[in-house]
Amino acid sequence: MDCRGLEETEAVALGRKHLSKAAAKNIFMLTYDRMRRYEGTWHIEKKPLFPSYVFLESENETLLGEEFGKFQFYMFHSKDSKDREIINGNKGLLRLNRSAEGLLKSLYGGGYHIKMSKGIIQDGFPRIVAGPLRGMEQRIRRIDRHRRIAELALTEGRNLSGGKKEERENQQPNFGYITAGLEITKKNM
Repeated sequence: MDCRGLEETEAVALGRKHLSKAAAKNIFMLTYDRMRRYEGTWHIEKKPLFPSYVFLESENETLLGEEFGKFQFYMFHSKDSKDREIINGNKGLLRLNRSAEGLLKSLYGGGYHIKMSKGIIQDGFPRIVAGPLRGMEQRIRRIDRHRRIAELALTEGRNLSGGKKEERENQQPNFGYITAGLEITKKNM
């Protein structure tokens, strides 16, 4: 569900107000840790992973589509694209593919939050020693050591909701990559 312009708590509360538990088992926004330096020290901040999207978990897609369609969600926007499956004609609902859903769940665990990871650069390649990115080194596309973040590919050659690589470049937002906190503590040559 696309909720541009709303704060995290507002968007989740709006979804809970208008959708029953039978339609949407869980309503949440994904967040991640990142580090930021101010007042002379580094601080961990919690940031939204997809700033304008609320995720709905449902076991009854038909009921979710019906309930979602009953209300005028004027602030929910969605670009119609061939590579995303629109559920029951409701332009604000998009379905994630199973592989991207599984990867996201392995990253955030049960708390809908991706914690900070730590790693080293060994012989020019990243090696994650702690955190949710451990074992996912092959998915890291870019590391910004100064900002202490990594850009991670969710799927190989496809974006989060399906679609071909060429189509992904013209799609907004880009669900093919996510940002996660990564502190590189050592670099070996």
